[in-house]
Amino acid sequence: MSTADMELEEDVFIIHKHENPERLKKWRQATLVLNATRRFRYTLNLEGKEEARNVPSKRVRASTQVIRAVQRFREAGARATNESPPPNGFGVGPRKLHNLIEGQELNFLQQLGGVSSIAKSLRSNLEDGLNEDVDDMILRKEHFGENNYPRKHRKNFFVFVWEAAKDTTLIILMFCAAVSLITGMTSKDEGITEGWYDGTSITIAILIVVFVTAISDYKQSLEFEVLNNEKKNINVQVVRMGRTIKVSIFDLVVGDVVSLNIGDQVPADGLLIKGHSLSIDESSLTGESEPVPKDSMHPFLLSGCKVADGYGLMLVTGVGLNTEWGQIMAAITEDTGEETPLQVRLNGTATFIGKVGLVVAALVFVVLFIRYFTDEYSKSKKANEVASSLSQIFAIAVVIVVIAVPEGLPLAVTLTLAYSMRKMMEDKSLVRHLSACETMGSATIICSDKTGTLTLNEMTVVRTWVAGVFRETKDIRMFHDNVTGILIEGIAQNCTGMVSSLKGKDPEVSGSATEKALLTWGLQIGMDFKSVRSQSTIYQMEAFNSIKKRAGIALILSNGDARVHWKGAAEVILDLCNTYLDEEGRVVRLNNEKVREVISEMAANSLRCIAFAYQNLNNTLLPNTEEHKATWKIPDKELTIIAIVGIKDPCRPGVAEAVSKCKVAGVKVCMVTGDNLITAISIARECGIYTGDGLAIEGSEFRNYNNEEMLKSLKNLQVLARSLPSDKLLLVQKLKENNEVVAVTGDGTNDAPALHEADIGLAMGIAGTEVAKESSDVIILDDNFLSVVKMVRWGRSVYANVQKFIQFQLTVNVAALGINFVASVSNGNVPLKTVQMLWINLIMDTLGALALATEPPTDDLMQKPSIGLRDPLVTNLMWRNILGQASFQLTVLLTLYYKGIDLLRLDGTKDRKDILRDTIIFNTFVFCQLFNEINARKPEDFNIFTGMLKNHMFICVTVLSAIFQVIMVEFLNKFAKTTKLSWKYWLFSIGIGFLSLPIGYLLKLINVPKKPFITTHKVKRKRRSREDPNPCQQYSNEQLDIEQPTD
Repeated sequence: MSTADMELEEDVFIIHKHENPERLKKWRQATLVLNATRRFRYTLNLEGKEEARNVPSKRVRASTQVIRAVQRFREAGARATNESPPPNGFGVGPRKLHNLIEGQELNFLQQLGGVSSIAKSLRSNLEDGLNEDVDDMILRKEHFGENNYPRKHRKNFFVFVWEAAKDTTLIILMFCAAVSLITGMTSKDEGITEGWYDGTSITIAILIVVFVTAISDYKQSLEFEVLNNEKKNINVQVVRMGRTIKVSIFDLVVGDVVSLNIGDQVPADGLLIKGHSLSIDESSLTGESEPVPKDSMHPFLLSGCKVADGYGLMLVTGVGLNTEWGQIMAAITEDTGEETPLQVRLNGTATFIGKVGLVVAALVFVVLFIRYFTDEYSKSKKANEVASSLSQIFAIAVVIVVIAVPEGLPLAVTLTLAYSMRKMMEDKSLVRHLSACETMGSATIICSDKTGTLTLNEMTVVRTWVAGVFRETKDIRMFHDNVTGILIEGIAQNCTGMVSSLKGKDPEVSGSATEKALLTWGLQIGMDFKSVRSQSTIYQMEAFNSIKKRAGIALILSNGDARVHWKGAAEVILDLCNTYLDEEGRVVRLNNEKVREVISEMAANSLRCIAFAYQNLNNTLLPNTEEHKATWKIPDKELTIIAIVGIKDPCRPGVAEAVSKCKVAGVKVCMVTGDNLITAISIARECGIYTGDGLAIEGSEFRNYNNEEMLKSLKNLQVLARSLPSDKLLLVQKLKENNEVVAVTGDGTNDAPALHEADIGLAMGIAGTEVAKESSDVIILDDNFLSVVKMVRWGRSVYANVQKFIQFQLTVNVAALGINFVASVSNGNVPLKTVQMLWINLIMDTLGALALATEPPTDDLMQKPSIGLRDPLVTNLMWRNILGQASFQLTVLLTLYYKGIDLLRLDGTKDRKDILRDTIIFNTFVFCQLFNEINARKPEDFNIFTGMLKNHMFICVTVLSAIFQVIMVEFLNKFAKTTKLSWKYWLFSIGIGFLSLPIGYLLKLINVPKKPFITTHKVKRKRRSREDPNPCQQYSNEQLDIEQPTD
């Protein structure tokens, strides 16, 4: 069979991550659906997707090509005169600032006095930022706006009522109810006083179904809205009162000083204060893929763009709707819907069940229709009675369709996803894409970063090698001033962190964990951060490069000389050095092998080794022009090494236990780190990842394997050290090629392709950049591996809860369809009437989903193997339970239908005995479902009551269902076509229902084969290559090469 043929035979109800729109259309077209508005509410709006994608580019073309090209000249001289007076207390107003950023004219900026003058006009300090004064913040929001934009108002409750009422079958039933109402009230036998009961009861039943459905859907929409708002809440680093702190992007105000680093989103419009090697990806506004360099000649920063390289400080000049990005976001309608694999597969299951139900309904209608004209028609040929009888027959067939087409089946996924996402937030996992909740339950391997995920990310310098000798971390002041002076200069200047000193308080250190550790050590050895920084000027800076694994800086000293500093991975820096600085401050020839032994000793103790080196430069070698400076590279040859420090980052408590749980659950854990191999192995062993028979290799070795060697190594690969972002992407691709379901963690911009490519991309919430987060499916808010393992547990719980609901619903389907079909064929009547079946539909649809889809995860989920993406939704164990329970119910109910009057010794008139028998059948059937709902909680376990009392939703739904059943039987007789039952018949109905529990126990003693009775796909083959562009192509080479450490 050809590949093309295989593709044609593949089930349309199986989709993949980033599926193409054409394939998404196919499964919808193949779906049997009665209420498309409701069924597809939480799926992607395919028509609006392309339109929304084009809105920014259309808007940009209009603003950049027309406004900037034409109005720039027309309005250049009129800005000052047209400007409304600035707000009280400020020297510049929002309109003028907006015009400045929109026009991006350097001359206009200079007319306003430059960045420093604008900062003064905004009562801001370029060094210390704003004061944390609440009244001042409120005043700025009043005058310059809030950093937010108006969003589309959510749908009110009555919209959900209308959508629930648009169900095709409910509309038909309303028509039947109207016919029944008219014919009943015009009938001579019943008249107005009695004839309205049938039609009105059906109408009320429909309204109850509609409103219960609407309430459930409305509640889900509110939960999704809360979670979607949380996704937009980005934390931004700002300088306030001289301290670098994190605030919500929504709390940003005009005048704030914001710190920008690689991968950050520019949170507002602003002006560059200072920066080094800063380049901005403005493709979201201009469509241009090339990053735009920013410096004093190009200081304009636009909200919504991404930092591609370097770092800098910006002054916020425009927020919210006073930015072009805010106007664009306010103009487009955001579509939060998406397809999830389980949701789509359940649509396939619902379609199959629905088709069976349609056939049954059609047969029932034909049989009842024929029997009516052969038996009943001759007794009365009055038009209104004929119409009433036919409408009742038609209503019965329609209700069978209502029962048979499980509209609630796909929506049960939405319900359990909404519940699970809310609970995952409590477990520090913010789900960005619904499908990740499901797919995580199928994960077979987790490729985890080390720093901050497996470790605490609380780094401390614990070992130092300075000037050729080991010293205590604080004991280097006895060295020559030349040694300590150059080392402290390198620590203070060659960093992106900050030290804030407040009167009467200890200095506060901010920055990445590594920067904080180094700066803290610098303070311990006598560094005065501000003083050191003031003694030299930064000429050029090279941000940390995850390829070269080092950062460099060129300084102009106070005496006019120049000096270069480098720091980075110890072995990388060592390869650039040929001399070292000894205790007397002399430059001495270096013995590289001895220094490598120093590095190995530190690495063997799980220490991260960072080296410092420098080189004095002749300032005549520095470029004289800005043009030459832009292409000039900081010298990195023949350096002099000053020190090597060992940084300890302890393993997180509980990581070893979590890794062990993953192994028991059939989920392999692989550490992917930028650290050297010895350090990586030591920490992996401590975490329980690395075992004696495992494979630990460096990224350079892995990428040089041929394809066969690479795939072979995946079986035992446990540690990938000194890895590049491209190595992580390659690893993910090869694992997927090997049919693994891959979850990968990442924090840097360069991790974005791997996060995008993985089945589940997990970005770090604390250390992760905005680019990484936007490429991920889940954000781990506490950067903790334990939260990743909890995510696996929740993923399996989603799948398990859906299977519980399927088992429960299919049992109701088989029993309800079976008894009505057999009864109608045999004697032309049905024991379960229209209103009764609508109530049963409510129990098994909305209420059943509420009860079973909100089961919390249990520990036994992590003692089973991973769930295959193509494993059947209905397993052999479920089929055993479904068919066993349905057979029991059908046997009991059909016995009651045919022999119940004699067995129960019912007395009275024939009509009295018939309605009493049918009420007992209805009551028994409902209690069978309520007790079987308890069985469905534990499809495999013998103890079905474990944890039941902890699930308050399950208890509430079950108790309320039982109470309402009592009301229907005892008080709503004409409404539900029932009669009051004596206590012995109540005990009988409850007793028969209770038998579902021991029968469920006995069924679990029956062994079933492991091979599925029914498969969910037609062709068993390797995972299809997605018709999706290569994720690597979405990122420039610079983005793939230049960033923070992989780890």
